[in-house]
Amino acid sequence: MENLLRRKLESGATVTGMISFIGAPMVVEVMARAGIDFVIIDMEQSPLELDRLAHIVRAADAAGISPFVRVPELNTSLINRILNLGVQGIVLPHATRESCETLVQAVRYAPEGTRGACPITRASRYWPDDWNAYAARSNSEIMLLPLLEDKESIDDFEAIASVQGIDAFFVGPYDLSVSIGVPGAGFDNPKMSEALDRVLAVARENGSRVFTTVGDRQEKAYTRALIDRGVGGVIFATDGLVFLHACKRLVEAVAPSATS
Repeated sequence: MENLLRRKLESGATVTGMISFIGAPMVVEVMARAGIDFVIIDMEQSPLELDRLAHIVRAADAAGISPFVRVPELNTSLINRILNLGVQGIVLPHATRESCETLVQAVRYAPEGTRGACPITRASRYWPDDWNAYAARSNSEIMLLPLLEDKESIDDFEAIASVQGIDAFFVGPYDLSVSIGVPGAGFDNPKMSEALDRVLAVARENGSRVFTTVGDRQEKAYTRALIDRGVGGVIFATDGLVFLHACKRLVEAVAPSATS
């Protein structure tokens, strides 16, 4: 299946995403209706499992939003099973150069990689007419998005960015803020700003793209500032957090005012 997110990035567009903890196909359809380009289905921090994941991927395909999965760890067997469902990208936590190199091999069929070959999967539409054509298309369409969320990954980013086959790097602000000693800080914090600038500069030299999340700061000025600095993909928190804020606004709207 064509990776619509890859086409948008190739056109030079800034893309938008959201992380899904809720794991409801309807919510993914709503994201697509709102114009979100891709969804990162979370299997690292949420309770989602493969059987639910399959239904979410089907909904994403039908709605025209690119489904990615954040895996819990670098488990090549699990990654293969996830890819067999037809997801269009893998998000890898706590990236290192070595884990990125292993990931590139794990998602590609031979001769480019070591992914296990099985023709009876949803990704191959249960039996491809031409295996070689399917494998080549899969190798070229699946995107990889390693997470930079540790001080060590920022310090070693030149080595990480040199790995061939990575499409973009995702700066994870919350884990990174904890790692560098400013828990919960955004990119308007000097230490966080310095880390982002370093990633953007190295990525620019290597022809790579940089994504990040605005977390719960759904502020146009903050988001535009990140884009103006060179961030090519903006991810809006999680579906659960967006829903929480919407519920809070409703409660605040009906609560008695302090002056009444």
